[in-house]
Amino acid sequence: MTTVKNALVGFFGVAVRGQTYLNILYLLLALPLGTLYFTFLVTGFSVGIPTAFIWVGLLVLLAVFLCWVGLVAFERLLTIWMLREPVGPLFNRDLSQASLSQKFSTALGSASTWKGLVYLMAKFPFGIFSFSVAVTLLSVSLALLAMPFYYQLAPAHLDLVEMTINGVQVHPVFLIDTLGEALLASLAGVFATLISMHLMNGLAWMWAKFSSLMLGSRVPAPVAASTMSY
Repeated sequence: MTTVKNALVGFFGVAVRGQTYLNILYLLLALPLGTLYFTFLVTGFSVGIPTAFIWVGLLVLLAVFLCWVGLVAFERLLTIWMLREPVGPLFNRDLSQASLSQKFSTALGSASTWKGLVYLMAKFPFGIFSFSVAVTLLSVSLALLAMPFYYQLAPAHLDLVEMTINGVQVHPVFLIDTLGEALLASLAGVFATLISMHLMNGLAWMWAKFSSLMLGSRVPAPVAASTMSY
């Protein structure tokens, strides 16, 4: 009985956990951020690499390098703050007292810097996927939940799979045009919303683990945030 109770609490409790909404917000922000990173990096490398034989290109590449290190640091903090995933520090050594040349050489030779570049580029396709998943799940769930408020204005059509009955092609359509049907659809929307939240939490959890791998060194991060649990 305790197991069943815990399962029910875990299933329905997803709607009242603040972390759920942080995860959804993170998934929605991934597309604009990923687009920004991808556009900036591709543009910077496209300008800097062909002109590297003159000093202008080297300056462009230097600016791109400094910006991508800053973006990696920003994404690390975003993972810690929004996804509550502990991430190791960017570098294995303390650079607070280091000179600019030491900081630059450490950043240039750090695996986290180059893994971070891969992460920033990967954020774009992930952003497209996560945004599409989040918007689709939320749209369907909210449409079902709100059905009693608009079913008379715009009756919903549920197209079923086309089938053959006695040699005749039949394409059944279920029309939601009564209050009872709308209430049933709204009840289905409650479960669709909860399931959608669990799916988005799972997607955020997987990306958080990938972020932890790509954005930090192996030194444990001095962060009090706990790992996400669902």
